[in-house]
Amino acid sequence: MNYVHQKLNEDVQSISGTYTPLKELHIKHNDREVLCVIGAAVVDTACCGSGNFAYATVPGYIVGLKEKTNEDGLPVSRIEPVEEDSKREIAQMIKKTEGIQNINFW
Repeated sequence: MNYVHQKLNEDVQSISGTYTPLKELHIKHNDREVLCVIGAAVVDTACCGSGNFAYATVPGYIVGLKEKTNEDGLPVSRIEPVEEDSKREIAQMIKKTEGIQNINFW
């Protein structure tokens, strides 16, 4: 699978508010590196309320880091999904180091 790296510290508009990718982490796990994006989100245009939260998105294991660029000039990496039995362990690492509870795996 391909992952398009987003610009850091720039708001992205969504249907319910904005989210902002803040940093990328490369987490060592079982002799491989896992790509993790840490960000902040603000929900302020949803019909059911508002709020904000920190998040972590884990696209997967890095196979080829920033091997090419897309038509918008953003770097593209090749990734492999994280296996189900490893997700819990990786989530615990993120919770411990980043203090984030909202973790989503691709």
